[in-house]
Amino acid sequence: MLDIKTLEGWLWKAACTIRGEVDAPKYKDYILPLIFLKRLSDIYDDEIEKLAKEFGSKEIAENLIEEDHSLVWFYIPENAKWDSILKQSTNIGQFLTDAVRDIARENPKLQGVIDIVDFNATAAGQRIISDNKLKLLIDKLNEHRLGLKDVEPDIFGRAYEYLLRKFAEGSGSSAGEFYTPKEVAMLMAKIIDPKEGEEAYDPCLGSAGLLIKIYLRFKEKFGEDAKVEPLQFYGQEILPGTYAMAKMNTFIYRMESKIALGDTMNKPAFLNKDGSLKTFDIVVANPMWNQDFPQNTYENDPYNRFTFGYPPSSSADWGWIQHMFKSLKEKGRMAVVLDTGAVSRGSGNQGSNRERDIRKQFVEKDLIEAVILMPENLFYNTPAPGVILVINKSKEHKDKILLINASKLYEKGRPKNYLPDKAITQIADIYHSFREEEGISKIVTKEEAVKNDYNLSPSRYVAQNGEDTTLPLEETLVLLKEAEEERKEADEKLHSLLKQMGLE
Repeated sequence: MLDIKTLEGWLWKAACTIRGEVDAPKYKDYILPLIFLKRLSDIYDDEIEKLAKEFGSKEIAENLIEEDHSLVWFYIPENAKWDSILKQSTNIGQFLTDAVRDIARENPKLQGVIDIVDFNATAAGQRIISDNKLKLLIDKLNEHRLGLKDVEPDIFGRAYEYLLRKFAEGSGSSAGEFYTPKEVAMLMAKIIDPKEGEEAYDPCLGSAGLLIKIYLRFKEKFGEDAKVEPLQFYGQEILPGTYAMAKMNTFIYRMESKIALGDTMNKPAFLNKDGSLKTFDIVVANPMWNQDFPQNTYENDPYNRFTFGYPPSSSADWGWIQHMFKSLKEKGRMAVVLDTGAVSRGSGNQGSNRERDIRKQFVEKDLIEAVILMPENLFYNTPAPGVILVINKSKEHKDKILLINASKLYEKGRPKNYLPDKAITQIADIYHSFREEEGISKIVTKEEAVKNDYNLSPSRYVAQNGEDTTLPLEETLVLLKEAEEERKEADEKLHSLLKQMGLE
């Protein structure tokens, strides 16, 4: 199995082969489709090997596949196999472009996914990437196998995250916007604990890592060949390149998935015939923290999502939560990764605070089941810790909330900390047994939450030695934005009053 350090070193060397010809942030546009092409080819070779054992020889297997493409779950024509690409020494750009288009033609699910790059493209009369450089890139990518048993599931998420992080200064984007650390995704999958025949949905899909981990958890529970009703997956992603990656990932794992491209908050893709939002058994997400949506997004919403209140423009966290909640079936459950401030901002302050007021309603209606505080320096786009908020429409423990402080359950990594497997198991076990553990978890009643003005930060209830009370930068910026909004509202009220009094 290709480990992360080897993967990153390999990708860096691959990127270096085309340095100078392509702007750094665009490396991924050429490397990722080629990685996907190689992955498909390696998996296809594994399929042929499997059929060769069944039919007696590789030649017989290949001849049968040519006659009946349905023997394999996807078909790769001869010119698009990695061995054919590797042998090509002239007109490589056109050869690669034809190869990915031929794969897309043979496999309609991959149209608009694998064939989005023209390897032969020019700008101002010059090739964007020369055949010589493409040949170097192909040779470098040939160093590792990428079959199902050779690399971890979300290789494209990891590869994309690494390339984006490596060249972040020129990309204008942040890896954390679409990629959730794999151990956080694994923990969420264990908490959500998928059941037979359920439908799972991620409204800000990224590279589909959360849905893949739910799929793998399902396989772990029921076995690879168990005769159970499969899960169905749905997701929406706003960025075309990331949408293509999600399609690649779910295709590789034969997941029953429907993935849409578009802006979930302003134009959700999955609707019922009457125009209402489709609902799901499971909803998971890691939305971009503290997004800035204009107020009319909430005020003019045709889907009746924001009935608990309108979030401030400074942070869409409770907007995303309300979208996810509205997307839940009658007995559905959801887990969302958020900035820590989402569960505490506004509590203890004088006067009204929109986030606190929305949070208050979720507590009063007994919808919040658990809040899990993550360690710091875990996420790719920030050193700040995050929280996993779990909402369950059919809570077993009424009027109680489980708060887990997992802030110290990490191991040091480079460049980021990570949750070891034993910590993931420990946290999931505490959640499912709904128990208190000294220095880790605390069960609070609704009354206690009310007393603390709906502050649900686990560190408030489960103190640990050397707890850092410094506000993370993201939360400080949100509070500053909120203060600016409040000042603006107060100014408008004052001007209105002065006008009425004839003093202005």
